[in-house]
This record gives sequence, C-alpha cells and structure tokens, in this order.
Amino acid sequence: MIPSTFRSHLSPTISLAYPVVLSQLGHVMVNVVDSMVVGQTGKIPLAAVSLAMSVSTVVMVLGLGLTMGITPLVAAADGRQDEAANGRLLVNGVWLSTVAGLLLAALGFLVPTLLPHLGQPEAVVLLASPWVKVLFLSFFPLMIFQGFKQFAEGLGLTRQAMSLSIQANIVNAVLSYGLVFGKLGMPELGMMGAAWSTVVARVLMAGLMAWYVLRARRLQPYRLAAQANLRPDTAGLRRLLGLGTPIGVQMTFEMGAFSFSAIMIGWLGATQLAAHQIAINVASVTYMAASGIGAAATIRVGKFFGAHDGVRARQAGLMAYLLTFVFMCLTGLVLVLGRNYLPFYYNHDPAVVAQAATLLLIAAAFQISDGLQVVGLGALRGLEDVKVPSVVALLAYWVIALPLGYVLGFKLQWGAVGVWMGLLIGLTLVAGLLLWRFYRRPLLAAADTAPVNEPALAVR
Repeated sequence: MIPSTFRSHLSPTISLAYPVVLSQLGHVMVNVVDSMVVGQTGKIPLAAVSLAMSVSTVVMVLGLGLTMGITPLVAAADGRQDEAANGRLLVNGVWLSTVAGLLLAALGFLVPTLLPHLGQPEAVVLLASPWVKVLFLSFFPLMIFQGFKQFAEGLGLTRQAMSLSIQANIVNAVLSYGLVFGKLGMPELGMMGAAWSTVVARVLMAGLMAWYVLRARRLQPYRLAAQANLRPDTAGLRRLLGLGTPIGVQMTFEMGAFSFSAIMIGWLGATQLAAHQIAINVASVTYMAASGIGAAATIRVGKFFGAHDGVRARQAGLMAYLLTFVFMCLTGLVLVLGRNYLPFYYNHDPAVVAQAATLLLIAAAFQISDGLQVVGLGALRGLEDVKVPSVVALLAYWVIALPLGYVLGFKLQWGAVGVWMGLLIGLTLVAGLLLWRFYRRPLLAAADTAPVNEPALAVR
C-alpha cells in the first residue's frame, strides 16, 4: 500500500510525464522508422544506419544536454513566481540552443572522415558516410526545437511538444517511405531518402515549437519580460552552461558507451551490427518512456526545491522511481515474449533475427536498471545536482562496463552478448549509486524546515 502522502504525487507526475514520454519518443521514433524502412533494403544498409546513428547520437546528446539546464532553472523560478527570471531564461536558452545547433551541424563535415578508422566493414562505411553528413544538418533545427521545448516544459507545459513530435513523426514516416522506395510520387533516393526525411521533420518541429512559445497567450508575461533585452547576458549563459555542460557530459559518457559498444560489435561483422541496431532500437523506445518520467521528476522536484519544500521534493522523486520500476518491469516482459517476432519488422535475414532475439533477452534484463538510472538523473537535476552524476557515468560506463564488455565479448568469445552484458552491469551500478545519492541528499533535509503549500504543478 502506497502512503497517501506519496499517492498525492501520482496523478500530477503522470499528467506531466505522459506528454513528455510521447515527445521524447519523437526523437527515437525518427530512428526507429528510418531503421525499419532502410532495413527492408538489406542488412548492409541497416548496419550502415547503425554505425551512422551510433556516431551521430553521441554528438547529438551533448547538444541536447547543454539545453537541459533550462528546465530545472525555469521550474525553480516558477516556484518562486519570478517572471523576470524566466524571461531572461527564455532569451538565454534560445541563444544557447541556436549557437549549439550551428556548431553541431558544422561537425557533420568532420565526422565522416573518422569513420574509416573505426575498424568497420568497408561496405558499411561507404554507405554510412553520406548519411552522417545529412543527418548532422538536422541537428540545427533539432536544437532550436529543444531550446523552446525545455523552457515550456520547465513551466509544466508538456503537451505542446508531444503534439508537435507526433505530427513530425508522421511526416517523417511518410517521407521516409516515399523517398527510400520512390513511392507516393517522390524520387527514389535509397537509404539517403530516410536521412533527408529526418531533416524535413526536424525543421517542422522547430518552426512549430517556436511559433507556440512566441505566440501562446499564457506565455505572454515571460515574453514581455524577455523583450526588455533580447541579447544574451554572460552571467545567465554561464549559469545555463554550469548546469547544462555536466548534463551534456554525463549523457555523452552514457551514449558514448552504447555507441562504442556498437563499434566493438561492428568488429564482429555486419550481421552482428545489424542485430545490435534492431535490439538497441527496440530498447530505446522503452527507455524514452522512462526518460519522460525522469523529465517529470526534474520539473516537480525542481519546483518544490525552488519553493523550499524538501519533503515534497523527496516524495515527488520517489514516486517517479516507483512508476518507472513498475513500467520497466512490464516492458521487460514484453521484450521477452516478443523477442522472436519484433526483429522481423526490421529485417528477414535468419542470422540477424536470431542474434537480435538473443540481445533482446538481455535488453529485457536491463530495462529496470536503465529506467531507474534515467529517473535518478532527472530527480537530481531538479536539485541542480549535475556534476557528481557525470563522474558516476564516466566511471561506471568507461572504466567498468566497456572494458568488461570487451573481455566478455572478445577474450571469452561471448561475442555481442558479452558486450551487452558489460552494459547491463554498468547500468545497474549507475542506477544504484544515483538512487543512494538522491535519497541521502542533505539539501532535502535542510529544506524541510521551511515547508510551503504545494504550488500548482498541473499541465496548464
């Protein structure tokens, strides 16, 4: 039985989380659709998509992480009812995301030169290089979208990004199918058609999200505060980067570990790499759902933290943990039951399907750890605690998980299964350490001396 004090957090957390879940799924569903469509053309193109996404995602999450400092700061200022502070956060957040987007897009001309040096099959590298260049172009509009989205979510406005992500993914699915196979009156571009469809979808997302924030009546007080000075200020940017940089570094350590694991699996051959892409693609869908609950934890914990109510901040975080635990247990069961069927949506090569089914068993096992660690990160971000989690990620993934995965995969000849087992151990370690840190966080106990009435946290 859940105590009534905790049950009071259930409905607000779900109300915030489910739109964020669907919005977060928007990021990963672009990759899922592209992988499914390209996978129908053969295992070599699917392996090329795996390599391209593995490399590009590391860079993408660094940029996304830089903007994630916006949300807890906006939530805290909203808890203090400080409209002027949120006006400045809107200006500084948009500037930060715009500059970061330009830099990420520019990297697309450099990254393809690194691919031939990663020890991957030559045919895979040949197809992956032009894909990477186009995909990096989409990072500019993606970062614009992210800057406006993080601001809105800090205020508890999560449904708008959800709606736009759904619309953009429908556009991406139609364009990807049409451009890859030359259907619906579109030119046949092969696997490159999926890359260009991603660019178009992300431009649409950016434009519509910006339109909402800059036109919505409920956001007018913040726009009026922002209009006093539309130029970024050094102190404000420094504070955003002070929170966002450690988040970006932590996300890069984590995603970099998964990306390097794909590179290691690529050393085993195209079949194993294609199977890895299927398994990680499926697992990423459930991960994004947990990530949405983690984002809700950031908003609620951050708002109570800004209002100096440590009791409710702790309760909000623990409720997010409980929701995630239950959800990831259920999705893990789905992966176990569907492991022999899900791979066929991507590819029909018997060897690829068999290997992917085995990896999905391991993915089911680390569902719980993966979900709990992302919620732990979200809860700690609400407390503006971002530096220690970066160190935890570095040690757990790069000092323990990857070396262990290499030993199991290559020295003990477990292959791709060994690499995934290393990741499972790393995720479990991170999840445990972050839960311990959140529960023992002294700032919560210190804030308990000044309780206040619960601020309105429902989606407006």
